[in-house]
Amino acid sequence: MPIERGAELGGFRRYTWWSLAGTIMLFLVLFVRDWVVDPDVAVWARVLGVGALAVLVVAGVVLLSLRLPRVPDDARHLPVAWIVAGSMAAAVLGVIPLTLREYGLWSLAPATMVSIIATFLPPRRRRTLIAAAVIGAAAIGGIVSLASGDPWLFAAAFPAGMVAFVAWMTLGMLWAWDIAERLNRARRLAAELAVKDERLRFAADLHDIQGHHLQVIALKSELAARLVTADPARAAAEMEQVRRLAADALQDTRAVVQGYRRTSLDEELANAVKVLAAADIDTRMERDPDSVTRVLPETGRHLLGLVMREATTNMLRHSQARHAQVGYRVTAGSARLWVSNDGAADPPRRGTGTGLRTLAERMAAAGGALTWEHDGERFKVAASLPVDAAVDAG
Repeated sequence: MPIERGAELGGFRRYTWWSLAGTIMLFLVLFVRDWVVDPDVAVWARVLGVGALAVLVVAGVVLLSLRLPRVPDDARHLPVAWIVAGSMAAAVLGVIPLTLREYGLWSLAPATMVSIIATFLPPRRRRTLIAAAVIGAAAIGGIVSLASGDPWLFAAAFPAGMVAFVAWMTLGMLWAWDIAERLNRARRLAAELAVKDERLRFAADLHDIQGHHLQVIALKSELAARLVTADPARAAAEMEQVRRLAADALQDTRAVVQGYRRTSLDEELANAVKVLAAADIDTRMERDPDSVTRVLPETGRHLLGLVMREATTNMLRHSQARHAQVGYRVTAGSARLWVSNDGAADPPRRGTGTGLRTLAERMAAAGGALTWEHDGERFKVAASLPVDAAVDAG
């Protein structure tokens, strides 16, 4: 059975965070370990290095956690305290190996901090910072090596390359995240526009129907008022036509509303993923796409669609869900739909669930069943309906 995933933005954000933070911190630990365990290095330098590493790791994790939920356009205020703490720790982790004439990896910690700070800046300032860091790393390495009488080419080129590489890796992963976040915003905006367009369409249809009928009713009522004394019989005939027009207007209005509100299971399954994703709820959906339209009659699809809509609404209103599962399949001549979610910590109170109870009655009238259960933080709604159910679900 095919598996459909909802918007995995939360999962992608966790993947990006763990990949980026894990990679950076792993390289830092491996780098510091080489000279921390070296007995030739002074004890005070090793202790200071371990402390600086701890501060840098914590600052880096906090800064990435603050940066990841947003894109650079939203970054109006820099977390100065964490940036200062991380920068001081990176400076310590750069100075100690540099004094030991380790010209290779001394720039790893400063490059890491520069890259993290750059993620909070707009593109132009970001490029300026990275360019300055590359030039600065090359200058520091070259000057220290020349002062020590060592070859300067490697000491200048390798730190500059390290800064550029770490920045490219860090900004590249966050660039992918920023694109995903912008696409998610565009998707939400498209969904909102679709809803507004549908509301405008409905309003236009209702205006056309009601406007026509009300205009005719107003004219005939005015005519009947003028004829009530001169020609009572004709006035009565005009008022009879007004009554018929009012009945027609009511019937047409009901038809428009029924067409607007009528729902279908396949539409609600697709809409549920979008709505839950917009609420940042990771949704796993399991269904057989062919069985939705080829097996279940229209009235049955409508009834199960109402169940799906009610379950989604309840999840959004009455839970703090982070994960949800939706399933639909047809087995043994019965269409089965189930929706479960976490975050339902509060047990249902008496008198609640009117929508589910009403739907349960309609399902029972169609020969099906609707049940729901609350187990700890999980809430599950399950519906079943014979595939040949032909009850009017309107």
